This record gives sequence, C-alpha cells and structure tokens, in this order.
Amino acid sequence: MEELHYITFREAGMILVSRGRVKLNLDLRKTSRTWEVEIRGDGALFPDGTLVEREVLEKIASDKGTVYFVSNGGVYKAAIAGETGFYKLVPTIPPTIEINGVRMHRTKEVNPLQDTRNKVNAVKPTEGETVLDTCMGLGYTAIEASKRGAYVITVEKDPNVLELARINPWSRELFTGGKVQVIQGDSFEVVKRFKPESFDVVIHDPPRFSLAGQLYSEEFYRELFRILKPGGRLFHYVGNPGKKYRKKDLQKGVMERLRRAGFVGVKRVEEALGVVARKPEREGG
Repeated sequence: MEELHYITFREAGMILVSRGRVKLNLDLRKTSRTWEVEIRGDGALFPDGTLVEREVLEKIASDKGTVYFVSNGGVYKAAIAGETGFYKLVPTIPPTIEINGVRMHRTKEVNPLQDTRNKVNAVKPTEGETVLDTCMGLGYTAIEASKRGAYVITVEKDPNVLELARINPWSRELFTGGKVQVIQGDSFEVVKRFKPESFDVVIHDPPRFSLAGQLYSEEFYRELFRILKPGGRLFHYVGNPGKKYRKKDLQKGVMERLRRAGFVGVKRVEEALGVVARKPEREGG
C-alpha cells in the first residue's frame, strides 16, 4: 500500500509555530516514528515532496474534527460524500468514523481502542479459534481478536466505510494478508452462507437499531446460533440509546430474543455496553 502522511490540527499547529525543520509523527500515532518536514515561507514540504501551503495548514489547524492526508502532491480530507450521507475519519487516537455526525466508537469515557478491547474481552477469543465480526467498521475489533491468535472473518456492508478503512493507518492489518478475511456484504445475508457450527466466537456490533433493525431480530440471532459451535460465545454491542431519556431498555429486548433463539447465560456486560451469551454445550446443557 502507498505510504500516506496524515495531518490533523495537532500537526498543522506545530508546523505553523516552527521554523527551519520539524520532526513530526505523520501516521496518526499508530507508531512512534517521526518524519522530517521542511518549513518554508510559503508552507511546508512533506517527505514525499508535496508542498502544503500555509493557508491550507491554517485551515487544517482550525479543523479539530477531520483527518487530512498528503498524497501525490495534494492534500485531501479523509472524508467521503456518499449517497447515504457524509463519512469522515475523526482525529481521535485511534481515529473513529463519523457518519452524518454520529461517531462509530465511544470517544468520551474511553478511547476507541479501549472501547474495542472491552468488547473483545467480553468473549476472550484465543489462539486457534475462529471469530465472526459481523460489522467491521474500521476493523479494530477484528484486528484485536487476530492479535490474540484467532482467525477472523469480518463483514462490512458499506463501501464508504471500507474506503475509509483503507485510508486509515490503524486499519492496515485488515488488508495485509494476515489472520483477517474481509467480506463486503450485508451480514444479514452473509451469515446464511456459513456452515453450521463454523465459529467459536461471534462479535456482533451493529449500527443503531433505527438503521439496522434486522440485525437485532430473532431471525438473525437464530442464524448466529446456528453458525456457532456448541459452547460458542457471543458478544452483542447494544449501547444504551434512549434509555436515559425515554426509559427504553433496548438491552432487555435483545436479551429476550437471544434466549428465544436458544442462547443461554445471557447477561449484560456494563463496561462494554452490551450483552454476552453462549450456545449450550449440548441439548439442554
């Protein structure tokens, strides 16, 4: 993959107050590596030879909600105006995606990486296990599970999300031929193609109920039950939408439908804002 150099308000601000040369991290803090940027009167010269003009740097420095990147002589927003809305990478560490103003990860109480680890810790995939990650997003869940030795199949429906994942350096392991296989498609349909008892673990982190109600349905949960091995574990991220204001308990409904689908051991995991469940070891177990 082409090496991109990334600029956020942080790096742009540092360039604007520097003289001569400045060493900066240009991979959104994925590593501790630094690159040298040459400061000129009309802007800054990046390692690939791209000159970023001062007025562009000033614009980036004032935009705390967007990631920019330098490529082939130009500066671009890590953003896509698609048919279904406006998508962009947000410069949290690591980045999250914002779709029509809604962020895909929790970013207030925890950062996206800790949010991911909370979800994965709920089902603890181990060496040699096979994991289904139903809704890839930027792929942090799939990458974290693969780092623990699991083989991961991850599914993403939205081509705009896939494109931003390809831009995001924190998502690179999805596309480098490791222990992660990416499938583009609708999880509701894709799971029907898997053989029974194919997975040790399912991590289900769907969009909000209002956007993907079928992924909260008993019909879908029965498919997840079918493809799990006996004793297999499920984590289902639910969040707490509406609970604070309308006293609506989405988690309760999810738990009831999971039990009807055959799952046992259904319980809340508060730190991950979700629910865990498992498939019985044997009939009636």
